[in-house]
Amino acid sequence: MSYLYRGRGGAASADITPQKALFLHGYPFVERVSTGVNDPLLCSALYLSDGSNSVIFITNDVLFVGKTIVSNVRKAVAETTGVPEGHIMIGATHTHSGPVTVDCASNANDPIVPIADAEYISYLEHQIIHSACEAFRNAVPARIGLVVADGTGIGTNRHDPDGPADLRIPTLVVKDMEDNWIACMMICNMHPTVMHEDSTLYSGDFPAFAREILQKQVLRCACPVLHFTGAAGNQSPRHVTRSNTFDEAARIGGIIAEAVKKALQAGIVYQTSPVITCRQALIDLPRRVFPSVEWAASNRDRAFEKFQSLKKTSADAREIRTAEVDWFGAEELFFLSKQAAKGALDEAYRSSLPAEIQIIGIGDWHFVAWSGEVFIEYAIELKNRCPDAWLMTLTNGELQGYIATEEAELNNYYEASNSLFHYSSGKVLLDKTVEMLK
Repeated sequence: MSYLYRGRGGAASADITPQKALFLHGYPFVERVSTGVNDPLLCSALYLSDGSNSVIFITNDVLFVGKTIVSNVRKAVAETTGVPEGHIMIGATHTHSGPVTVDCASNANDPIVPIADAEYISYLEHQIIHSACEAFRNAVPARIGLVVADGTGIGTNRHDPDGPADLRIPTLVVKDMEDNWIACMMICNMHPTVMHEDSTLYSGDFPAFAREILQKQVLRCACPVLHFTGAAGNQSPRHVTRSNTFDEAARIGGIIAEAVKKALQAGIVYQTSPVITCRQALIDLPRRVFPSVEWAASNRDRAFEKFQSLKKTSADAREIRTAEVDWFGAEELFFLSKQAAKGALDEAYRSSLPAEIQIIGIGDWHFVAWSGEVFIEYAIELKNRCPDAWLMTLTNGELQGYIATEEAELNNYYEASNSLFHYSSGKVLLDKTVEMLK
């Protein structure tokens, strides 16, 4: 289902690839400094206006975008364009082959992960501001369509390939009144982790390849393609990838491009003159109660022993990888438990809270933005309660890790080990969002 949009739209992209070698952020306890560029990291922005209200969507090929960056960018863009700060959404594709942009509490125990490079952060902010303002300046009379593509084949639930997942890819396309493409924006509930620790090249991972293939084979032009991360907290290509190579990232990206192509070819149902709306809420989230340092130490030792044992006995690379990631989480939990015991996590909470909920409505469709890496169960429940809402995560700040589920905590999954917030935070965000939508 889609809509005809009779307002204005503009888009732009800017290169945010570091100009020097920096640590590649995403895999703990692995020394991984960039040695070059496979594909440029981009910031892509889309401006939309209905004549009364306007919004700007911005997404960046980095792991996280912190609240300070968001605040600085919003202020500068609002001053230039007149778009209210609360109408600007800023997200991250969550590539694990880009630089450090946020200093996470769990990384403070990792002697390999450096703090964010101040020079790069300044450059990143400048380029995001430039991209957003260019999108505003590029605006022309435009129309918009919304379709939902089927991303089957790009990945699964990483703990259980048959577990909860949502492979639908809502895709917003914008054209001018002469039928020329302005932009394409999609939401994908999948971790961009085809590339692993052995890759030392800057890359946007499969979202970058989906963008390139869409531009070349579907859109037939270089218009900006925005990729937002959906509820990918427990979603991964791990169980479908054939290798951890750029060719494989291109294959996964190609599945997305082909899915969008089919959705567009299926036809579009139009609605005239949808109204743009924007709502915001800032809320506190329940903090996690960490286990004792003694328990966390024993848990870390058990996780490490299991990982070492599987490396010797298992022929299943996925099983070994899961055990390795669980060990990473156990190491981080041990450190966080020690920090919590001495009251040293206040700065991490201060940098993350209050959590922002932002809802941008375009006609009957609602794009819901949460911070944090969110488990898919919350997106599915949101869809059940509000069918026209789509969840976008890792937006307008970050939550220093995951918003997991009770099941994840009971099973001692990596994501729950790494989290600073109690799993009930997901329900808090969900209930407040539904209240705002209704």
